Amino acid sequence: MSTFEHPHPDGLLHNPAFSQVVASSGRRTIYTAGQVSIDERGALVGADDLAAQTTQAMRNIGLALAAAGAGYADIVKITSYVVNYTRECRSVISKARAPFFSGGTPPASTLLGVSALALPEWLIEIEAIAVTD
Repeated sequence: MSTFEHPHPDGLLHNPAFSQVVASSGRRTIYTAGQVSIDERGALVGADDLAAQTTQAMRNIGLALAAAGAGYADIVKITSYVVNYTRECRSVISKARAPFFSGGTPPASTLLGVSALALPEWLIEIEAIAVTD
């Protein structure tokens, strides 16, 4: 059985939106490719809407993890790439992502502002690392 520890390091901010560090024990590590806001037909979901695109990218991560026998609770690290990042983007992303981690402590997280992704209509790309038994 995989177990996760979320220690609260002295001297680092405790933020309920993400964990500063996650220690895992398990036998299998799963890496997702970066997921964007496209559906199973390749159609864009949420044109010009960062919240909608974040939600669809998170749904796609869930589908990718499920195919490998994992779920959101198994994620230990998540990285988000956001086009033309501004401070306002962080709260939009956090709100859209929160329901996917409502069952427990959120994973370690990195958010990067980028100038562009592979296609101009994509506003966000998210990748995840999960650990399972």
